[in-house]
Amino acid sequence: MNNFSYTQADKAKDATAAKRDDKSAAFIAGGTTLLDLMKLNVENHGQLIDVNLLPFRGIAMTKDGLRIGALERMSDVGAHPLVVQQFAMVSESLLLAASAQLRNMASIGGNVLQRTRCGYFRDTAFPCNKREPGSGCPALEGDNRNLAILGTSDACIATSYPGDLAVALIALDAVLTLENAKGKQRQVPLTKFYLLPGTTPQRETVLEADELIVAVTIPQTEMARKSKYLKVRDRASYAYALVSAAVGLEVQGGVVKGARVALGGVGAQPWRCFEAEKMLVGKPATEATFRAAAEVALRGAKPREHNTFKVEMAQNTLVRALSEVAAA
Repeated sequence: MNNFSYTQADKAKDATAAKRDDKSAAFIAGGTTLLDLMKLNVENHGQLIDVNLLPFRGIAMTKDGLRIGALERMSDVGAHPLVVQQFAMVSESLLLAASAQLRNMASIGGNVLQRTRCGYFRDTAFPCNKREPGSGCPALEGDNRNLAILGTSDACIATSYPGDLAVALIALDAVLTLENAKGKQRQVPLTKFYLLPGTTPQRETVLEADELIVAVTIPQTEMARKSKYLKVRDRASYAYALVSAAVGLEVQGGVVKGARVALGGVGAQPWRCFEAEKMLVGKPATEATFRAAAEVALRGAKPREHNTFKVEMAQNTLVRALSEVAAA
């Protein structure tokens, strides 16, 4: 790890201005991802700006839905009664992630920004187009078991966001509030926040260099209340998803009136399955319907040598999640 300076900001404009003026700077809250990457020399920052004193806290229902401050900790959000009762998949995605100790440290804003677990990205002995644009992607022909099968490109096949929370948030049409060095805020739907790798895999989100995540807002719907996050992994705890499914349903008289579907562990970004949702609406809430929707969701998959299994696993995971929500 390289040497760096440390400052603590108590005003958002001071934090964002410092980041704007120092291109080597990074914001730090829980630091559970950032410090790992710095220790590996994947990221090198000359200054860390601690944002924990900023007023980006609170979990409350507003006219737009549930507003969660970006500095709230994962464990607190996952256990909050409003989240548990009205946004089940969000609570489940948080409490299935990491370990209790990490959930107590990690912030909501930091979780949304965590970076890929691709071994080639995290090992500087290998080339990586995310770290060094144009250097190549050894994962194309190398170890790609844990990598993406949807939304990939010839430049990168990483699951750029490896976590759980954003999969649930993207399924529920969550919106991020961002603030820049001029104090100006903008609202960005999470469906528009992440970028596919294309030819520029080094740019992962639309977040500008001087912007902070202030909050996330989740619309309150029947599909948010009647929802589930199902995670399939190599071991029962402290492991990233091989495949996950975030689903919500509104069912009336045995017929699907509304659906929200997203997949994790399989996409170059948290993968919203819009076509599967369209197929579900108006159909009977049966396993046959769910199976057909799952096939549509994975229709564009492009697996590599070691992750072909993810196609069937993702389909089965999605069918199981939908079936459990429909039966609840």
